[in-house]
Amino acid sequence: MDHDPGLGALSSLGGFFVLRTGRPPHDGPPTLAEAYAARDADVEPEVYANPVIFRVRKVARSLRAPELRVAASIAHLGFTARLWSVALGSAALYGRVPDLDPRLLRWDADASAPDELWLAEVRGLPAERIGEVVREGHLVPLAAALRAQLPLSERLLWGNAASALMGAVRQIDRWAAVNGRTEVASRARACAAELFAHPTLAGTLDPATRRRRSCCLYYRLPGGGLCGDCCFDRPPGTDARPGPRS
Repeated sequence: MDHDPGLGALSSLGGFFVLRTGRPPHDGPPTLAEAYAARDADVEPEVYANPVIFRVRKVARSLRAPELRVAASIAHLGFTARLWSVALGSAALYGRVPDLDPRLLRWDADASAPDELWLAEVRGLPAERIGEVVREGHLVPLAAALRAQLPLSERLLWGNAASALMGAVRQIDRWAAVNGRTEVASRARACAAELFAHPTLAGTLDPATRRRRSCCLYYRLPGGGLCGDCCFDRPPGTDARPGPRS
């Protein structure tokens, strides 16, 4: 990280790993600290009044979600994937993670996916602090913001977090295999193993298959189907309706 102050190497891992540094091209996007704290109910005309719920409604319109909680889950899954990817990719490539303090990280809720993030200042931290950086710094306040305004279960949100983390591990694995960087994959897997041992993520995935034990609700979108790591064998409501896999 010291030799790559702009974190440019992250982009080689894929779009979810990109982290822009410095100021955004315009002054509008709020910090994530401001986004998590916002509770303004009248968000339709103004993106920055409540960025989290604005994003949920934008996703709902784009995907024709039947209810806001479905869009909220999908938006949460995508945003969580961005945070884990940036942090885990940094730990794997540099052996350190950037300080993603919500007061330093800006987010444009009206941009396209993957979510646009800008880090005002790159400050390296030991890789062992990745849980503190992502889980305590972002996932806990983000879940609180969503659950204060929408009927979402805590189990669903931590399931999303586990699925997103596993997705980042798999992408790093693929990149490492193509580029002959097995040490990068090893660091990512070791770091992820510690994260999955934390009480918030422990038990969220099946230990043998790494499939999740909760559903992100993607199947409820028009033509949604099931995700590759879904707990269901078929969408609920079909003729042969199973329970979730254990």
